[in-house]
Parts: sequence; structure tokens; C-alpha cells
Amino acid sequence: MNTLLLTVGRVLLALYFLVPGIMKFVSWDMHIQLMEKHDMPFAPVLLGLAGISQIGSALLLIANRFTWIVALLLAGLVLVINVSLHDFWNYSGLEGAHEMQNFIKNLGIFAGLLVLSGHAMPECCKAKSVSQ
Repeated sequence: MNTLLLTVGRVLLALYFLVPGIMKFVSWDMHIQLMEKHDMPFAPVLLGLAGISQIGSALLLIANRFTWIVALLLAGLVLVINVSLHDFWNYSGLEGAHEMQNFIKNLGIFAGLLVLSGHAMPECCKAKSVSQ
């Protein structure tokens, strides 16, 4: 049962990145406008890199390859996106509430990626605790 739960969770986290990664290319102009609205420099380059990273990382998670490293890289991507594009502190009203909701949701995704990375990390890479 533990393996089934971990597999389902890993694949669902992967889908969270696969679909938006694809949509970055399908709805390119809309994503560029969103990035420009948030004063992102080099929007076309960053959007392309984000899309490729999300698709590639999602496929690696689905295949359960390099899982702990991919999960950490995606966690970093989520933090960058959160601070750059869900800057609720710069908005008020409904738009501010929407950005705050996305920011908090992404913190949950970030936490899930950290848990996945910690679980998938090989023993040789884990820090050894010191008994006192």
C-alpha cells in the first residue's frame, strides 16, 4: 500500500507540472503577457526554459528517474515562480486574494516536493544524525 500511495502521489505531482508545461507553449502569448505584467525580464527565454523544465521534469518523475534531484529542482522552480508571479503583496482586492491563494497553494506543492525528495533520496546522500 505504501508503494501505491507514493507512486500515485509522485505521478499526480508530475501531472501538476506536465500540463502547465505543455500549456506554456500552447498559450504562449497569454503566458508572456502574464510575465510582462509582473515585470519579468527576458520573458520569452524564461518561459521557454520553464516549459521545457516542467515537461522534462514531469516525465522523469512519472518514470521514477532521478526523483529526489528532480523534486528539489522543481521545488526551486516553484519558489521562483511564487515570488515572481504570485506577488500578492503588490495587489489588493480580488486580484490580491487570488494571488495569495496561488502563493499558499504553491507552498503546499513545494512541501510535497520536499517530502518526495527526502523519501526518494538514496541513503548515501542523507545526512547521518549524531547521537548525544
